[in-house]
Amino acid sequence: SVPAQPTSAESEETVQPAEKSYVESGKTLSKKKKKPKLLNKFDKTIKAELDAAVEPRKKGKVEEALRAFEALVNQYPQSPRARYGKAQSEDDLAEKMRSNEMLQQAINTYDEVVSLPNVPSDLIKLSLKREADRQQFLGRMRGSLVTLQKLVQLFPSETSFKNDLGVGYLLIGDNSNAKKVYEEVLSLAPNDGFAKVHYGFILKAENKIAESIPYLQEGLESGDPGTDDGRFYFHLGDALQRMGDKEAYKWYELGYQRGHFASVWQRSLYNVKGLKAQPWWTAKETGYTELVKSLEKNWKLIRDEGLAVMDKKRSLFLPEDENLREKGDWSQFTLWQQGRKNENACKSVPKTCALLERFPEATGCRRGQIKYSVMHPGTHVWPHTGPTNCRLRMHLGLVIPKEGCRIRCAQENRDWEEGKVLIFDDSFEHEVWQDAESYRLIFIVDVWHPELTAQQRRTLPAI
Repeated sequence: SVPAQPTSAESEETVQPAEKSYVESGKTLSKKKKKPKLLNKFDKTIKAELDAAVEPRKKGKVEEALRAFEALVNQYPQSPRARYGKAQSEDDLAEKMRSNEMLQQAINTYDEVVSLPNVPSDLIKLSLKREADRQQFLGRMRGSLVTLQKLVQLFPSETSFKNDLGVGYLLIGDNSNAKKVYEEVLSLAPNDGFAKVHYGFILKAENKIAESIPYLQEGLESGDPGTDDGRFYFHLGDALQRMGDKEAYKWYELGYQRGHFASVWQRSLYNVKGLKAQPWWTAKETGYTELVKSLEKNWKLIRDEGLAVMDKKRSLFLPEDENLREKGDWSQFTLWQQGRKNENACKSVPKTCALLERFPEATGCRRGQIKYSVMHPGTHVWPHTGPTNCRLRMHLGLVIPKEGCRIRCAQENRDWEEGKVLIFDDSFEHEVWQDAESYRLIFIVDVWHPELTAQQRRTLPAI
């Protein structure tokens, strides 16, 4: 669920959601800006009283506005506009007090507006849209879905509500229902850019790479509200790269110009601004020299424990599941994830885990992992970008074939060496080739970016 108030670290962070799931940013707005009609016949007769209650709200006097609207609701329980004013004032107060309870109260009041008799349709739309939005804010995704479904039933010809409903499905990870909704929108409004980018996003998630491209591209080119979002540039570029199309970098460039990426090469979407950004790092530059020394000194111990697991408990190595491989065989055995130790895994490699316990920059890195990674011959990992600029990634070579294995980060290739640590920033585009005669085994240790403060390390949400 979504925290009601950002912690200091989150507010410094420009968050655009990760590539795997869809978390909403950017709403769709209908094109025509006509002044909505909010008063029914009865409310026109008490317009002066309603206007008087609106005044303090305009001036930011939240409590006073709420008292005024509560009085009106008591006096005129059938007035939709008074009820809506009460909901808005509760909404304002919830923000001011940072109170989820008050926000829930506002949500309930928005819902009450719609059940009154003779509610103007513009008021129904505003109430339900805001109700759904606030439910999403509280992480009540299922509740918001019900609200959005109600909007779509009441106003079947308004594509913007269908678009919002599609987002509602995406937010609970129900891509198949979202897909149906966007197919419906596109059958009614074939040029709807918002529906196009979201439909393309879903096709891409289904690994329908070639099919996703025209939807993502035309949707972005439409410039419609809600389309200018880092994820759509990210996935369009990625789809084009996988098709071997150099146009990808045109879109990465545009995404960069629009402020979605730190650079054409560094395309992570969860970022803290101002961190030093370079593809390759030396141990000295990171300041984590003790950790690097310890890994390099104990590399054989780390290797031998890993090989024993590969031998005896092969099933602990799980295939890479983020759809990053073009071909081949690549598995990982994870010891720490999101700053949490996998106690069970560590039973199999106790010395390695004991060694790492001394280094909180790694074990406490809630935006990374510590894991063994085995890659077999004939594997190619697509160019891809990690989710965040808040970590650096260390690779310790354990079993490295003489030739045929390499990694590119940004524009520079490197090779692994047994017993040596490579350090790179995986928020930069990187790609891996394994064309050797035998398997390659490395040990991966993610660490916090050295420039993050202790406060940020404590408060940045996990990835």
